[in-house]
Amino acid sequence: MDKEKLKRSAESFVKNSEHNYIASETAISGTVAGMRIYDEPIFGFCSADDEFLVRLREPAAIGEHFQPPGGWLPEAKTVISFFLPFSEKVRKGNGSDMTWPSEEWLHGRIEGQAMLLKLCEQLKTELADAGYKSVVPAADARFWTKNFTSNWSERHIAFACGLGTFGLSKGLITRKGIAGRFGSIITELHLEPSRREYEDIYEYCSMCGKCAKNCPAGAITMESGKNHRICSDFLDITAEKFKPRYGCGKCQVRVPCESGIPKRK
Repeated sequence: MDKEKLKRSAESFVKNSEHNYIASETAISGTVAGMRIYDEPIFGFCSADDEFLVRLREPAAIGEHFQPPGGWLPEAKTVISFFLPFSEKVRKGNGSDMTWPSEEWLHGRIEGQAMLLKLCEQLKTELADAGYKSVVPAADARFWTKNFTSNWSERHIAFACGLGTFGLSKGLITRKGIAGRFGSIITELHLEPSRREYEDIYEYCSMCGKCAKNCPAGAITMESGKNHRICSDFLDITAEKFKPRYGCGKCQVRVPCESGIPKRK
């Protein structure tokens, strides 16, 4: 089992899995029936004892409640992180109305997260078949989130694995952009860490302020970045309006970092 085999397996799963396409019986409308949610993923890897992961327990980062890889899996050697970029149809659909989430985005947020976990479990099974124990923190009973923090952060893990840096909106900008979702797996299989092509946590952000202008709730400012409470309150409104789905994502579309790393001024 090596990196390339894992990547090829993930690419095949994303391309062929029924979970990556919106079934007609669950589609909000005929417009999104058959829609592909994600394009092929990109991967990053880091050592389970990477210094950056240790620093995430500091109060200025996540805090002592962050559970390092060894807390999830004592035999942990590698953390695997991946980014699933939303398809063009999901992204463009959400950019057509900058007030409410589009049908495409609502499916991407809910069915997209279900698909992401399916991919995690698929890779976990393949690692197990090869003889390696693995844990998917986001699907583990020990995972929790409260007051806008959690004991495992997909974005921070992705940063550590070399996938990208944070933006003003607190999303993570990768070489395939910011519009998408992250997943991760901790495994006892040793894989060579990816090189981080950056130093600063905001290195890929051009600080253009477009995400702040896009935010329908006014939750993002140039001075303070993202206010999680204001954002959450708006998501609650969308949850009531579009139940059983919810979402927003306006800070991820119609921005220079939507599908790539923006040019810095």
